[in-house]
Amino acid sequence: MLNPSQYPWADGDTLGQHFESRGVTRRDFLAFCAEMAVILGLGSAAAPRVAKALQSVKRPSVIWLQLQECTGCVESVLRTAEPTIGDLLLDVVSLDYNHTLMAGAGEAVERAKQAAMAANKGQYLLVVTGSVPTKEDGIYTVVGGRTAKALLEEAASGAVAILALGACAHWGSIQAARPNPTGAVGVREVIKDKPIVNIAGCPPIGDVVTASVVHYLTFGRLPAVDGEGRPLFAYGKRIHDQCSRRAHFDAGQFVEAFDDESARKGWCLYAVGCKGPETFSPCPIFQWNTRTSWPIGAGHPCLGCTEPFFWDTMTPFYGRLPNLGGIAVERRVDTIGAALAVGAAAGVAVHATGTILTQIRRRKATQQIPETSPDEGPRHG
Repeated sequence: MLNPSQYPWADGDTLGQHFESRGVTRRDFLAFCAEMAVILGLGSAAAPRVAKALQSVKRPSVIWLQLQECTGCVESVLRTAEPTIGDLLLDVVSLDYNHTLMAGAGEAVERAKQAAMAANKGQYLLVVTGSVPTKEDGIYTVVGGRTAKALLEEAASGAVAILALGACAHWGSIQAARPNPTGAVGVREVIKDKPIVNIAGCPPIGDVVTASVVHYLTFGRLPAVDGEGRPLFAYGKRIHDQCSRRAHFDAGQFVEAFDDESARKGWCLYAVGCKGPETFSPCPIFQWNTRTSWPIGAGHPCLGCTEPFFWDTMTPFYGRLPNLGGIAVERRVDTIGAALAVGAAAGVAVHATGTILTQIRRRKATQQIPETSPDEGPRHG
């Protein structure tokens, strides 16, 4: 296991037993479970179920591969708010391989990985960061003399499920941007026979990783996903629909240039290229750096980094605007006023017509007017 904990596990211990031996109170444990239940969209009422599952689970093995990437995803997970990376990796899971975080290197570490995969075959979680280069036999990323593709296929064969962390593992990210010289692809383009969850973003939010692991430990399966393989509990809503600046968008109050007066007032960043209206991400809710802030909250427009191929589809980052209609009350008041006037006139006409028809029906019901056949004129006496 990576970096022995100062609170070593006893053989056969469950997570609940280990926490108890560490002095973790029942109250604190339930508070953590309640938080995870809320993040997962289960509601706080599901906290007892999460607690029951976690306290009885045995420590799962995790193999973490880093392929063609910048290590930003690892940095992001290191800053997960609760539990800390030490708690997540050393107390909730057994991180048996990650070449960036491990103290060792070289052949000894590779042997440790092989031993962990063999001992936990069919049971370990595989975490992958980085894209998979496919051009020229994958020579662009080689670890221990083996290509990224070969390493991924080997590790995936014995995994029970895969967490693909970040835009690189999701679809290839910047390496896959035009003209994609390395032939970079995401994990699911290589592995077709294992359940995969894409924790999207460049980088992803660490708390989404924590919650996904907790979901797996609680229910024995990965969380439900959208069409992009992203967990719905985190990526089920657009940034635009959860944004603290949404009211300014609806009012037509937009930042026109960085650091202008409207920017100081915290107005909407749509006009300077914000991609929030077409980006599905939990950034406004989970935020970053132990929930200190997030890009839009800090005054920078969203780049749409949780969406596939955003390096091509969302650029230029400060110029392209999403094709989205809005109300923009203050800027379109004349247009809206005219539309309301037309609507009001139409409403009056409809109401008048409805009134006449109602009166005719009442007269027919009381035989105040004679019946008329569609083929003949009115009947007289």
